[in-house]
Amino acid sequence: QVHLVDSGGGLVQAGGSLGLSCAASERTFSTLAVAWFRQAPGKEREFVAYISWGSSTKYYADSVKGRFTISRDNAKNTAYLQMSSLKPEDTAVYFCAAARKLSTNERGYNYWGQGTQVTVSS
Repeated sequence: QVHLVDSGGGLVQAGGSLGLSCAASERTFSTLAVAWFRQAPGKEREFVAYISWGSSTKYYADSVKGRFTISRDNAKNTAYLQMSSLKPEDTAVYFCAAARKLSTNERGYNYWGQGTQVTVSS
């Protein structure tokens, strides 16, 4: 079992930046792929980005490509999502997730954080 804790959400103006963190207390986190998903009000949860256990593979949804950067520090058992040039449509609850294999499908992830709210004002 891996416990994930999301943090770093908040309120930011359009065009601004915000960084999210996903911390795990288990060392096995360093062997898992990590992804970020988000869910806006009234919408289904959608894929944002993923990163392989060793950071060699990263992939982004088209909607965030060039604006968001996913990274991780396995020594700290933490993954990150740096968001810049934020838009009102980025407003959502953001969740980190972990699994043995990379996937853009939320069903592929066994472990989930509790979510952190990101609100972008226009």
